[in-house]
Amino acid sequence: MHLAAVNPGPPVGAGRDDARDLDWLRRIARGDRPAFEAFYREYHGRLTRFLARLTPQRTLVEEVVNDTLWTVWRNASAFRGSSRVSTWVMGIAWRCGLKALRRAGGAASEPAAEPVEPPATQPFVEYETRDWIRQGLAQLPVEQRTTLELAYYFGHSLEEIAQIMECPVGTVKGRMFHARIKLRNLLPALGGGAGEDHEAL
Repeated sequence: MHLAAVNPGPPVGAGRDDARDLDWLRRIARGDRPAFEAFYREYHGRLTRFLARLTPQRTLVEEVVNDTLWTVWRNASAFRGSSRVSTWVMGIAWRCGLKALRRAGGAASEPAAEPVEPPATQPFVEYETRDWIRQGLAQLPVEQRTTLELAYYFGHSLEEIAQIMECPVGTVKGRMFHARIKLRNLLPALGGGAGEDHEAL
């Protein structure tokens, strides 16, 4: 996985998703439970994947997902449209996640490994590469790791990451820069010096 080869930005089809999400949110603001159920189904998996990168504690992840979506239910009318709905929701999840970790007396730790199906050709190359990247990311400070993951795994722009993490865009750029430097230093050792992927970070 070449991080530099991925262009952070809105995922394909984001415009259609935005219109759908905004319609749901407006209906939720009026107390429409079927709209909230549809919103819940759409966001539950996305939020679970994001929060599992903050902590491997499944019960804590589920608690924060529910807290986040409950906040959406209670505050849907407060959304002013200054960002995408998904950006607003991810910001809520980030804040709820940090609060939950503080309450639990812990810090963000190594994210849970994602199951990877090895491709039919070169069976273990992609699996090993993803595991290698995951190990490197796990050693970064949580703010740097989350910045990279929001960009490269979740498709958010720098401006959206700044909104989610409530910091200036310059801070996001700085975190991304320092994270890449650290990964360049970490990955060759984690990978036993094999491959050239670290050159592309």
